Amino acid sequence: MADRSIMWFRRDLRVDDHPALAEACAVGEVLPLFVVDPAFASAGQPRRALLHDCLAALRDATGGALVLRHGDPVDIITGVAEEVGATTVYVSKDAGPYGRARDAAVADALRAGGRRLRGVGSPYAVEPGTVRKDDGGAYAVFTPFSKRWRATGWADPIDAPADPGWIEAPSDPLPERPEIELEVPDPAAAGARWQEFRAAGLDGYADRRDLPAVDGTSRLSPLLKYGVLHPRRLLVESDPSIDGHRVFQSELAWRDFYADVLLRRPDTAWENLDRRFDRIDLDTGAAARTKFERWCEGRTGFPIVDAGMRQLATTGWMHNRVRMIVASFLVKDLHLPWQWGARWFMQHLLDGDLASNNHGWQWAAGTGTDASPYFRVFNPTAQQERWDPTGEYVRRWIPELDSSDYPAPMVDHAAERREALARYQAVKAAAR
Repeated sequence: MADRSIMWFRRDLRVDDHPALAEACAVGEVLPLFVVDPAFASAGQPRRALLHDCLAALRDATGGALVLRHGDPVDIITGVAEEVGATTVYVSKDAGPYGRARDAAVADALRAGGRRLRGVGSPYAVEPGTVRKDDGGAYAVFTPFSKRWRATGWADPIDAPADPGWIEAPSDPLPERPEIELEVPDPAAAGARWQEFRAAGLDGYADRRDLPAVDGTSRLSPLLKYGVLHPRRLLVESDPSIDGHRVFQSELAWRDFYADVLLRRPDTAWENLDRRFDRIDLDTGAAARTKFERWCEGRTGFPIVDAGMRQLATTGWMHNRVRMIVASFLVKDLHLPWQWGARWFMQHLLDGDLASNNHGWQWAAGTGTDASPYFRVFNPTAQQERWDPTGEYVRRWIPELDSSDYPAPMVDHAAERREALARYQAVKAAAR
């Protein structure tokens, strides 16, 4: 009798270019399984809707063989392994704090029954924890990390197993899809979207990626989030000798870098990487909450900020340049904790990824991996003039811009910039 195993899908919801699945299928019969973890309930509605659609597409890709079970992964995985006589459970490795703890608990439970959890590959081009200095230490800054990351390289994509030999088992229904109005990207069209962008947008990416009014980015981040596409395919099918391609590859390097940082410093999911800034004076009272609500609603009186927040609420996505602008405004014009903004993003983004989102917020807040970022305070008016000079983007999202219904700026940016710098300087002075 051939060996039986389980392919436990998580952030790898595809059948092609899947090293863990390929290894499982090479050994024998495979049960394709997804566990609907109660922890998913804390995810925002956009991400839960996308997850539903990704699972439906994966079910189709497996010819209907995908098995779903709702419950605690420790109980479900051990129970299904016993149910079908599987000796090994294959997974793509998870570098996040929750995922690592979950997998350790599942591995212990399987081991107690004479079975094993086998991790093969990861959702990243280069597995977190493998890009290291010559002395074995981790990189704390992006640029040297990215150079070694490129030198490390990545495997070529592999084909889907020709004859998976799926094991059949009873399945629970798909998780309930939240009732949301925003448009969710079609997982089944992920490859086509990449090829379209590769043909028409990649060469000009370096020049167009910072212009929020144009369709200058790949818009693949939600599908990368759930592993419908793997980043190595994008890297192998792009050419670093072309400027736009190389810049695009660097954005994928940032994704890997932040995952690497979170792996070695799991506390930085919600705490400052640079602990000196735990001392910074932040506003958190009732007045601060009122300011936060205006930021969330896109009613700050700064058009580029408000356009970004409305784009997020309407589409579940925000242009990356605008993400940096709205984040800088929250932490340096309003003096609010970056965690407030990070949680709002995670609740509303289709591509909400803990490592990229929260370390991106720390980049804006000046508490993360940059060597000396405290003095970076984006001027929202200057940013709008530079990146949306015709006002096309802001008018798309703020139809009342020129009417009396649009509010005046809620703060004086110049004054708040001085205040932010004073607060950051106080932290630096105290640390001497």
